[in-house]
Amino acid sequence: MSSRAVAFVTGAGRGIGRGIALALARDRFNIVGNDLAYEANDQTTGLAEVEDRVRELGADFAPAPGDIARLEEHEGLLQTALRRFGRVDVLVNNAGVAPLSRCDVLETTPESFDRVLAVNARGAFFLTQRFARHMIGQARGPVAPAIVFISSVSAEVSSPMRAEYCISKAALSQAATVFADRLAEGGINVYEVRPGIIATDMTVPVKAQYDARIAGGLVPQQRWGQPEDVGRAVAALARGDFGYATGLVIELSGGMNIRHL
Repeated sequence: MSSRAVAFVTGAGRGIGRGIALALARDRFNIVGNDLAYEANDQTTGLAEVEDRVRELGADFAPAPGDIARLEEHEGLLQTALRRFGRVDVLVNNAGVAPLSRCDVLETTPESFDRVLAVNARGAFFLTQRFARHMIGQARGPVAPAIVFISSVSAEVSSPMRAEYCISKAALSQAATVFADRLAEGGINVYEVRPGIIATDMTVPVKAQYDARIAGGLVPQQRWGQPEDVGRAVAALARGDFGYATGLVIELSGGMNIRHL
């Protein structure tokens, strides 16, 4: 069994999850990477590519393919981590999906609503419940146990063209709060990270739209966020740099949270 801390990252195969996994690997965490699939022979994308990068950084990696929306798979995901590393010190709830299509809130479909909530909120909630039950009874490891929820500025900011996404992130934000409250007595810190406009596969279809809005002043720092920006913040939380701040919410939005005239 390795003496390194172990982080379980959902949605680790691309985008923000990939950035988080690599940042944690740089900080000497072994990584259990979850995504929908693991194609071992395709080392250019997905979990296999992330695995190679993690190993280049000197950390170990265990793929844990599975759909967090399927609650019956959660125990298997936990057992994948335990079989490989014997423990989980940090859980990062990052996996998320966008609406099936951007449309006015008056046209939101039940199919899109249910899909987004199933992954972004329901899946993350019950995965956290399952992992937390184990982490409470686990012997103390190299770092203090922690759980990080990756929500979004959309937890508070209205986007009427993707209402179900905003609702799912607001639910995830409240999940972070109630788990922080409940798990504090067990020594598990819980945090929420709210990214703003981040350059990922999910935002490619709206790049031109957000390029214009960023140029127009929507983001005071006048740039897109990168997965690495989120990764560095999660790594600081996982290391324990904010050990006396359970329930902390960190917004990474280039200043979109600033109220100004």
